[in-house]
Amino acid sequence: MNENLIAYLLAYILGGIPFGLVFCKLFCNVNITHSGSKSIGATNVLRVLKEKEPKKAKKIAVLTVVFDVLKGLLPLIIAKMIGLSEQTLWAMAVLSVIGHCFSPFLKFEGGKGVATGAGVLGFFLHFELLIALAVWFIIGKILKISSLASLLALVALVISSFILHPNLEINSHAPILIIAFIVIYKHAPNIKRLICGEEKKVI
Repeated sequence: MNENLIAYLLAYILGGIPFGLVFCKLFCNVNITHSGSKSIGATNVLRVLKEKEPKKAKKIAVLTVVFDVLKGLLPLIIAKMIGLSEQTLWAMAVLSVIGHCFSPFLKFEGGKGVATGAGVLGFFLHFELLIALAVWFIIGKILKISSLASLLALVALVISSFILHPNLEINSHAPILIIAFIVIYKHAPNIKRLICGEEKKVI
């Protein structure tokens, strides 16, 4: 099999590992796909475990973020080390996010792609990620609405990528825009609640 196809398949499968679900089941015997927003992401992990296992909630949420970042980032690091092309790396990045958001282990349901998206985009766009993290932290600290902080951080990253890297090595911002579209699509219910003023805060 072509090495690029193997890389794509691994990126998708590893991206699809639902670490939030795994950690909640393993450490708290809680199925987060049945509670809260039913997402496998860290925000839902934190929200659900604060009610069911408050002492473990923050630790499991942080663990989920770390592993959701790493499952996108580590395959890219390895692929770069073995000499795969920049085009292949960008395709792997997109497939990692698709795997997380449409997991083969969850009947093609999944998370919202924020942590995994941050991991893969940060691999290519270091300064843009720092800008996005600053926006996420400030908005999250002031408004305490996770979805809004994530979406505005994503917008900041996309805009700054055009400013700081107008000419990427692959001569296209398409992978960034595809990842952004997927994340925004998965946040559609949150966006609706934000518009209606019904989105819950993370306290």
